[in-house]
Amino acid sequence: MSIDTTSRTRRRWPLWVVVCTAVVVVVAVGVLWLAPSRYLPWDTEAFPEVNASELTDGQARVVELLRAEHEQQRPGTFYAEGVDEAWCANFVSWIMKEADMPLSNPHSGSWRIPGVYTLQEYYQEQGRFETVGDYTPSVGDVVLYDNTSWAGQHTNVIVAVDGDEAVTVGGNEAGKIRVHTLHYASDSGVVGFGRLQS
Repeated sequence: MSIDTTSRTRRRWPLWVVVCTAVVVVVAVGVLWLAPSRYLPWDTEAFPEVNASELTDGQARVVELLRAEHEQQRPGTFYAEGVDEAWCANFVSWIMKEADMPLSNPHSGSWRIPGVYTLQEYYQEQGRFETVGDYTPSVGDVVLYDNTSWAGQHTNVIVAVDGDEAVTVGGNEAGKIRVHTLHYASDSGVVGFGRLQS
């Protein structure tokens, strides 16, 4: 009597397939567990209710622009003068321009600052850059994230603050304009804040 060993072999998964699958699952769970929500590909929050009577005129203009752009979800090229590039800093630049508080690119003089590093450079040159721990951010301030994270540099704008938490709105977050809660005191990716023009 002969035993068919071929059919038994076909039913078993090779060890390398099992190991590779396990590694992929562990990495995926690790990324989802450790990554700040601003890097994940789904919306996490609705735009918050913000009491405009507690804001300065400039803060109120910024919040209303952010609300409108969050609802419209325009493409990144709209904020970048038609240029197809990473657009989080372009989005911040556009919001500030439309709120009548335009930024000024330290290299070109343009209202548009397309890079996060240059955006930080602008705030430093203006004396409006504040570091975490030395400053409590306010509505309208710009959050600047470093490039040591796997997702690179990033920036977004604060629309509400409660203790060590801030609600932010940012462009180019998984290709969209999204709202998130940021624990700014404990998020190691936060470099600092660009203060809203007073």
